[in-house]
Amino acid sequence: MGTHFSAGPIARKPTLGTGSRRISGMLRVLRLRDFRPFLDAVFDPVAGDNFIVGPNAQGKTSILEAACLLLRLQSPRAAALGECVRFGTPGFAIDGRWDDRHLHLKFEGRLKRFSLDSKEQVAAVEYLSVARVAWISNGDLDLVTGPGSARRRYLDFSGVQLVAGYLKSLRSYERALRSRNALLRDGRPRREVEAFDGPLSTAGDFLLNARARLCEELAPLAEASSRSISGGGEPLGFGYLPGARTGMSAALSAAMEEDIRLRTTTVGPHRDEVTLTLSGRSAATYASEGQQRSTALGLKLAQADHIAQTSGSPPLYLIDDVFGELDPVRRNNLLAALPAGAQKLITATSLDWADGLHRNGALFQIEGGGLRRVA
Repeated sequence: MGTHFSAGPIARKPTLGTGSRRISGMLRVLRLRDFRPFLDAVFDPVAGDNFIVGPNAQGKTSILEAACLLLRLQSPRAAALGECVRFGTPGFAIDGRWDDRHLHLKFEGRLKRFSLDSKEQVAAVEYLSVARVAWISNGDLDLVTGPGSARRRYLDFSGVQLVAGYLKSLRSYERALRSRNALLRDGRPRREVEAFDGPLSTAGDFLLNARARLCEELAPLAEASSRSISGGGEPLGFGYLPGARTGMSAALSAAMEEDIRLRTTTVGPHRDEVTLTLSGRSAATYASEGQQRSTALGLKLAQADHIAQTSGSPPLYLIDDVFGELDPVRRNNLLAALPAGAQKLITATSLDWADGLHRNGALFQIEGGGLRRVA
């Protein structure tokens, strides 16, 4: 069973919602240059629902990816930003406006630059405080059926947006872990390995505490959301299994002989897991595909609800082609679960199933590298 864990007192207790101003507003314009299939495309979304419709492989998902990348400096699809560059060009640029704030991101070679209101940013803290994002896609099924890394990324996506100091601690932990593992692989002396235990413990304790609190707050939201999508169904269990059952310093010391033997660090947040059960049984093993999709959607809706509750206003919903994979009941339940006051960018190959839903928003057609509003 999953447990909620606190690693004890740490120097910087993670606090949800601190370090950022109240978020409000909407994405008013998005311009893509040499991004994925687009030479130069401009998208002017409206408040509320924005439906982007067109055949597969035309760039619908790329528009949503660009919005996420611009607002969060993180692609939900690409492991490296070089994958986003249009073929035959040296880099890409994305511009956008969130209310009256102008955001600009440029990537060329291996260099990423970003600016806020025409002022280039050295650190990302102020830039990332402008807007919040919720990403929902077919790939979310990995949250239920995929490896633990998918569920850790889910927690990190929330933590980076909501917990002051989370991104800094995550990057510090990753750097220390890489260095410690390199020494272990090379069979270096124990004292050299232990030199990284301090920074690994400081950042690791922060992440363990932050993730435990995130899970505690997400659990009831995920249970309620998954029920709303499935129309009732079995209760969802959402638990946290920390990668260190005590504070990091004690856990690293206790695991040192095993780490030396296996030549890798065996305890810490990189071993965290989130358990998902339906009526007490593993959702990955025993649930039907429909139940698994309801669970994944419930997790993502819970994440969006949590962002809204913590930051004070709903995030920008980026919903990529999920409706075609749902049966009519779950499709309608998902639509009903989306907050009316939130701005949403929604992609689909067709809206034949939507019964005029787009009449309450804007409808855009994409084809042949072009994007135009048709309703």
